[in-house]
Amino acid sequence: MERKVKYTPDFIIERLSRFFLILAGLLTLLMVFTATYGVFRRYALNSPEPYSYELSTMFLLFSFVLAVACVERYNRHIRVDFISSRVPEIVEFIILNILGPLAGLFVCVMFTWKGFDVALYSLKIGEVSSSTWGVPLFPIKIVIPIGYGMLVLVLLSKLYFGFSHLIRVAIRKK
Repeated sequence: MERKVKYTPDFIIERLSRFFLILAGLLTLLMVFTATYGVFRRYALNSPEPYSYELSTMFLLFSFVLAVACVERYNRHIRVDFISSRVPEIVEFIILNILGPLAGLFVCVMFTWKGFDVALYSLKIGEVSSSTWGVPLFPIKIVIPIGYGMLVLVLLSKLYFGFSHLIRVAIRKK
């Protein structure tokens, strides 16, 4: 029973991060189609339209912010390990699974907190983009704290498993 309770949040975090990754992939595909359509209209039909560029930039933002949690979850990010590879294994584990996530957690909590403030202010004042299209910016700005909030959950999960692994190692050595 305890094992099920311990891993249920992790299961939910994994499912959510995978869902966001799939959504980010679909948005990237949409970005490709809208950018191709814009280029086709501009160069083949000699009739540029302003919406494809704006849609492409929105989809790019969405795909990055939504995919970053899953990328962190599966350790598929770019890591420069010229320091961590030169230290003992336990120190490398602490750097990669405790200190790194703690630093990332600090930054991501700030992005989430301030992102919600900015998104809610955008909703309050009815902010729209400065383009001819005049897109409401609240739906765009709320994606940032949602994505980084998901990353906060992934980093908390990583910290939990990092500390539990360290405790198991310490108990085995006794």
